Amino acid sequence: MTPSLLSRIGSQAEFAVRMEWGTSGAAVVTEECEFAVVVDVLSFTTTLSVACDLGIAVVPCPWRDERAADLARRHDATLAAGRSQARSGQVSLSPSTLSTAGPIQRLVLPSPNGSTISAQLAAHGPQVVAAGLRNRHAVAAWLTQQPHTEGQQPRLAIIAAGERWPDGSLRPGIEDLWGAGAVIRALTELGWRGLSPEADVAAAAFDAVADLGIAPSLHRSASGRELAAIGFSHDVDAAAELDHSRSVPILRDGIYTG
Repeated sequence: MTPSLLSRIGSQAEFAVRMEWGTSGAAVVTEECEFAVVVDVLSFTTTLSVACDLGIAVVPCPWRDERAADLARRHDATLAAGRSQARSGQVSLSPSTLSTAGPIQRLVLPSPNGSTISAQLAAHGPQVVAAGLRNRHAVAAWLTQQPHTEGQQPRLAIIAAGERWPDGSLRPGIEDLWGAGAVIRALTELGWRGLSPEADVAAAAFDAVADLGIAPSLHRSASGRELAAIGFSHDVDAAAELDHSRSVPILRDGIYTG
């Protein structure tokens, strides 16, 4: 099978609502889409939604990028510290740090997954928004309200960020499958159709975890247990606040505002 044919199949191009994983998936599945939704439940898009609730603009930045400090200077922004390295009063990927930091107008927020994908998509073409469990209904409602040709549904890609194995390869994180599915289910409730099989499966996964209980399931997940092991189980609680936020983080000119 030729690379061009593989790319065409991987793009899910015949479907209006698509779902894929990570940076490589984002590059393929967003082709010819009007909108892309980045989902990184633990913790980039959760922290981003909290920041937007507080009126803070967020600049996404690839993880461990040497240009991060310069990016913060150019935007007159605060540069977030690593979650485990943050001192008292410093902002990190932990959403609770936003409530204890001083007044912040703009924040450069690096992360290895959601922020990296956002920075990648910033110049890629589709309008990028960010979602998690906290704001999935708000994002679905915003997408539904956007202008489009009458009788023609916009094309939309949901990107589950996933996590990383120690060798840097993608580890699909169940929490991002649930988060992507939560957005997709909210969209179908608003009348969206044309789901790819991947999007269908994500929505079904969210339905299953909603029946089981989102918060306890997040805490039992591999990523939830990893955060608890380093003292950040409260970040899991924040991520599980289903429909708690009305913010819709929209990426314009490299900056998320909501």
